[in-house]
Amino acid sequence: MPRTASIARRTPRGRRSPRHPKYRPGEFRVALVFVGPAVLGFTAFYLFPAFRGLYYSFTDYTLLGGAQWIGGENYAHLVTDDVFWNALWVTFQYVVVNIGTQTIAALFVAVLMQRLTTSLAIRGVLLLPYLIANVVIALVWFWMCNELIGIVNVLLERSGFDSQAFFGSPTLSIITVALVNTWRHVGYTALLIFAGLQTIPPQLYEAAAIDGSGEIRSFFKITLPLLRPVLALVMVVSITGSFQVFDTVSVTTRGGPGNATRVIYYYIYEMAFSRNHFGYGLAMAVALFILLAAVAYIQLRLMRSDQSDLD
Repeated sequence: MPRTASIARRTPRGRRSPRHPKYRPGEFRVALVFVGPAVLGFTAFYLFPAFRGLYYSFTDYTLLGGAQWIGGENYAHLVTDDVFWNALWVTFQYVVVNIGTQTIAALFVAVLMQRLTTSLAIRGVLLLPYLIANVVIALVWFWMCNELIGIVNVLLERSGFDSQAFFGSPTLSIITVALVNTWRHVGYTALLIFAGLQTIPPQLYEAAAIDGSGEIRSFFKITLPLLRPVLALVMVVSITGSFQVFDTVSVTTRGGPGNATRVIYYYIYEMAFSRNHFGYGLAMAVALFILLAAVAYIQLRLMRSDQSDLD
C-alpha cells in the first residue's frame, strides 16, 4: 500500500494532521499587534543605542567636537589604564561581599518563611526596602553611619566600641556600600528563592524525616540541589546587577576615599560626563558588557541551570 494512503487511513476524516497546522493570517496579525510595541521599544531604546555606542567606542567622541574615528586606541589605552583595573578590582570586592551576604541571608529568610509562615503581610514587609529608591536608602544609611552623630556609632559607643568612619575608611567603605545594598535587595531575593522552594514536593522532606534526616542534612541534600535552577537565575541577575552599582556610591562616597569605592560604573560616568571622554567611556562599557556576558555564561554552564533533579 502506498505511504500516502496509509497516512490518510490513520488520519480521521474531517480532521487535519497535527503535523501540518493551518496557517491563519489573522492570528499572525494579532500577534504582531501585541509583540510590535515591545520589539519597537527594544529596538529604539536598547538595540540601536547599543550598536551606536559600539561605534562611538572606536572614536574620540565629545559633545562639542563630534566623533573622530581613532580605531582601537580607546581599547589600547584601556589595557594600560591602572585606574580602570583598580575600578574592576574594587567592583569585584563589592560583588563578593554583596552577593555572598545577600545570597546566604536570602536563603535563610526564604527557608524560615517556608517553615514558619507564608503570610502575605510578611512578604510585603520583606519587599519594602526594595520598593524604596536606592538613592533615598543610601542617604539614610549615610547619615545613620555618620562618625559623629550617626545612630550606628552612638550604639557602638554605648556598647563599649569605638566609633567607625564607615563611609570614610579606605578599608570599610566598599564593605559598607555592599552591605547597604544587601539590606535593600535581600527581601526581593528571598522571595525569588521562596518561589523556588514551593516547587519542591513536601513528600521528599517527609521521606527524609522518616529515614532520620535532620533539618540541616535535608537542606544540603534536598533543598539546595533542587533549588539549583532558581539559584542559577538569582545568581546571574544579582551578579549582573551588582557590577552595575552606581547610585549608592554617587550619593555617599563619590568614589572615595581615594579610589577605595570607585567602582567601574562610577568610573565610566566620570570619564564620559565629567571629563567629556565619551569614546573612552563607551569602550569601558563595551568591555564590561563582554565581561558580564562571559560571567553569566560560565555561571549557567557550571550550575547546569537547564537541568533539574526533579526530572
